[in-house]
Formats: sequence, C-alpha cells, structure tokens
Amino acid sequence: MDDAAPRTVRAVPLPPVGHEALHRGIDEVPFVQVGEGNSLQLLQVDLGQGLWVVRTRFQPGHQIQTHYHTGSVFAVTEQGRWFYSEYPDVVNSPGSYLYEPAGSLHTLTIPKDQQGVTQVWFAIYGANVNVDAAGQVLSVTDAHTILAAYRGLCAAQGLSSEGVIVRGA
Repeated sequence: MDDAAPRTVRAVPLPPVGHEALHRGIDEVPFVQVGEGNSLQLLQVDLGQGLWVVRTRFQPGHQIQTHYHTGSVFAVTEQGRWFYSEYPDVVNSPGSYLYEPAGSLHTLTIPKDQQGVTQVWFAIYGANVNVDAAGQVLSVTDAHTILAAYRGLCAAQGLSSEGVIVRGA
C-alpha cells in the first residue's frame, strides 16, 4: 500500500440539539455529612450506565468498610493521603490517579497522622459491595441508592440536591 495515496475521510454528523455540556460550580452541589466528620458530594449519576461521580472528604484515621466494585473505578486525590490496607506501601497523595478494575477487594484507609481532611474524586461504574471478613455481603450501593441516600441526607441537613446531574432516569 502506498502511504502517499489519497484517503477518504467521512464527516461525522453533528449531534442533535440537547447535547450541551453541563457545568456545576464548586458550591452548586453541597457536601453532606455522612458520619464521623466525613462528607460526600454527589456530582452526577447516570442511572442507565450505573455511573456515579462523587467527591469525598475523609477525616484522619478513617477506614471504609472492605468492599469491591462490580465495575471500574477511577479516582483522583485532590488533598491529603490514603491507601488500601491490603497495599499499604502504595499511598495516594494530591494529584495521584488510581484505576480499580472490577472485583478489586480493598479497604480504603486514611493515615492516622494525616494533617487535615483527605479529599478524593471518584467515578464509579456499577455497585460498591461491602463485605465482612468472611466475604459475606453487608450492603450494596449503586447509582440509584446513592442518589436516594444523597437526596435524603440533603433534605435532613436543610440542603438542596437540585445541583446533582442526573441522566438516564
């Protein structure tokens, strides 16, 4: 094949109206208290794709229940430090990016000596399945249940959940 031969390029049609970008300012979606000084900001859910995007704030020494995800997870650490207790030498710090494949079992841990809050952005596909030491399922959180829980927490705390981007409803 001659690399100098002309190539045919096809134009891709423009998407229909209604596909504009959606923006939320940092204060347009509130953080809700979820216990022990930790908080959560639900930025977006796509109920059809099972996607939920959150920003979390964890206190020093906090540990999340051991869990796995049924889909991929993408994380960006914005502030502070954290690690999985199963991999204590791999510490996420500001600017760190983490990819978790589906089925990765782990226990998110904030170091006790962490100065101030640890803030992490997560995009999660599928469900978060919390398990005990024997592997028995304790609870399941997905796009539907996190949206319902966030709306309930907002209402209980006198905050508006209207800023959450909800797709696929």
